[in-house]
Amino acid sequence: MRHVDFSPLYRSTVGFDRLFTMLDSLAQPDNGQTYPPYNIERTGDDAYRISMAVAGFSETEISIEAHRNVLTVKGEKTDEQSENGSEFLHRGIAARAFERRFQLADHVEVQGAALKNGLLHIDLKRNIPEEMKPRRIEISAAPAKAKQIEAQASK
Repeated sequence: MRHVDFSPLYRSTVGFDRLFTMLDSLAQPDNGQTYPPYNIERTGDDAYRISMAVAGFSETEISIEAHRNVLTVKGEKTDEQSENGSEFLHRGIAARAFERRFQLADHVEVQGAALKNGLLHIDLKRNIPEEMKPRRIEISAAPAKAKQIEAQASK
């Protein structure tokens, strides 16, 4: 069974339609997209890093865009002419254009990116707003309401 029907859950939940769409898209193949290879690692409690192998690309040929929980990395190689007029007999270093998209969770923001030794490192951090963090509610002791029953004085 490749497709899961989430329609019964739509009747009893509110606001989870984006989650169901993401789960449904996981079952679909990624159209065989394997270039460029990448790693995703956790570098701290709320910190992550995406490392992509982009050998042969410079900083000006790569663009990174974060928009509505989607991180898009695009690379487009400019036509380069050999300085001394030589031609390639074999080209093993890929120079094809690429576009990779990553779904980001809520409150995950891009902290920065660096290109070093042919690897593009994109640092991410989850910043949960204060109003969404769990908070401790102090319990105060309620003042005891003492009922005083007046005793009848004996006659």
